[in-house]
Amino acid sequence: MPHEINLITTIAAGLGLALVLGYLTARLKMPSLVGYLLAGICIGPATPGFVADVSLAGQLAEIGVMLLMFGVGLHFSIDDLLAVRRIAVPGALVQIAAATGMGMLCAHIWGWGIGEGLVFGLALSVASTVVLLRALESRGVLESVNGRIAVGWLVVEDLAMVLVLVLLPPLAHVLGGTPDAHVAGTAQVASGGSIWTAVGLTLAKVAAFITLMLVVGRRVFPKVLWLVARTGSRELFSLCVIAVALGVAYGSSKFFDVSFALGAFFAGMVMRESEYSHRAAVESLPLRDAFSVLFFVSVGMLFDPQVLLTEPLKVLAVVAVIMLGKTVAAVLLVLLFRYPLNTALTVGASLAQIGEFSFILASLGMSLGLLPAEGQSLILAGALISISLNSLAFSAIRPLQTWLRERSALARRLEERDDPLATLPSTTQESHLSKQVVLVGYGRVGRRIAHQLKEQNIPFVVAEQNRELVNTLRGQGIAAVSGDASEPGVLIQAHIARANMLVIATPDTLHVRKMVDTARTLNPDIGVVLRSHNEDEAELLTRDNIGNVFLGEQELANGMARHVLRQMGLEPAQSAAEQH
Repeated sequence: MPHEINLITTIAAGLGLALVLGYLTARLKMPSLVGYLLAGICIGPATPGFVADVSLAGQLAEIGVMLLMFGVGLHFSIDDLLAVRRIAVPGALVQIAAATGMGMLCAHIWGWGIGEGLVFGLALSVASTVVLLRALESRGVLESVNGRIAVGWLVVEDLAMVLVLVLLPPLAHVLGGTPDAHVAGTAQVASGGSIWTAVGLTLAKVAAFITLMLVVGRRVFPKVLWLVARTGSRELFSLCVIAVALGVAYGSSKFFDVSFALGAFFAGMVMRESEYSHRAAVESLPLRDAFSVLFFVSVGMLFDPQVLLTEPLKVLAVVAVIMLGKTVAAVLLVLLFRYPLNTALTVGASLAQIGEFSFILASLGMSLGLLPAEGQSLILAGALISISLNSLAFSAIRPLQTWLRERSALARRLEERDDPLATLPSTTQESHLSKQVVLVGYGRVGRRIAHQLKEQNIPFVVAEQNRELVNTLRGQGIAAVSGDASEPGVLIQAHIARANMLVIATPDTLHVRKMVDTARTLNPDIGVVLRSHNEDEAELLTRDNIGNVFLGEQELANGMARHVLRQMGLEPAQSAAEQH
């Protein structure tokens, strides 16, 4: 029987308590991440009872960070970001600047230095991608325009924080920190050395690493996955994925002085190029989840609950910056880009929390001497409270939108303002204004429908929330209007009263009934076609005579069955939807 079992004890205690508290918080309709942080607090040195090995937990957390960032890289899509770049890029950068400024102002009032205030403000400026994705998925709006804008916004925030992680060590001396050689690497500034030389050397190493990954890694890693997949061994494939993630992260730190997080992120990003990327994400998920839990547990171990009692006003200020300051700044920015109030409120609610990058930045700031222990505790307190209340922020979107419209003339003006993309141009052909198809949504499904209509010379008008996409469609000569089709004004602008058919191709079926009610009020004889991903929902919509409902899995099965029957010389029967 071994005498040193600190590692086993730490893992067992951390995962076991995280399971119990994660389950309890999930039952209370809160993110399970809150339970993981609470588990860390319970086994940390700041609370009585059992205390886990903090140093071992820190190393386990490093593995958790690597796998967490590897997963982010696997799901990172440049195409998704480019689709919303005109709002996501400037919006995220301005919001980061605003939140950082608010954090620095608080730090200045508390007597902290500029460097401490900068790290503190940056940690408050970036929201948790994990919390956001789970919140959007649970509400079925991840694939909606609002969801894509929110995710794109957070991707820009994550990329900005990656750059901060790269630049902070060489700038630590200038900001008043005291970095050690392990953290700063060769980028540390020697006495009398030039800060710009250090920054230049750091950026050169990062550029060399990124070039190596994009040029060599994009060719090598997909081939390695393919070769391993050919063996048919599931455990060997999983081992390959994890070995690449951890190996690249370690190698990037050892040879390029790049953080583990950045190395793992690029490992996931280049592996996304492989046709096995989806399988890689699935196979690595259990281990990623386990070590991610240990990461959040280790973060909780660093939290001193006494800060809630000794500095309640500072905690309140931090929560106000996260949940009010960031939210208001984001809402105003989205409205400035002429997006609807609902989109602005959704993005605002998405950013009303902080998470994994804040913890990574706080840990780096502590090691560089750029953040006091109190600052880390305040960041953790803000994270716990904001993540716990984030679901309430999302639940308040619809009531708040209704309340603002009823009581605020400014809110109504913002919704009804003169927007050139919200109306069809005067040059629109007359054939698109009568007997046309009104196509709601231009995503993967809507794009294919539009292609078929175009090939058959059937006129159609697209109603789409993504303003950038509407602008692009008009440049291609396609009639399109910008806005939420659940609002009557959008369908009116698409000339629904004279249309032949309404096709709802958006995955967001929450407001389908409102769209159909508007269409049938203005055009009682209009035909309606819509999509659904849920059998129960499809059955309910069909029973209520909303329109012809196409269920994704069912249509796939019908298509495959028709192909099989034709190959066997039989004529397949028409489906119920086709008979209509």
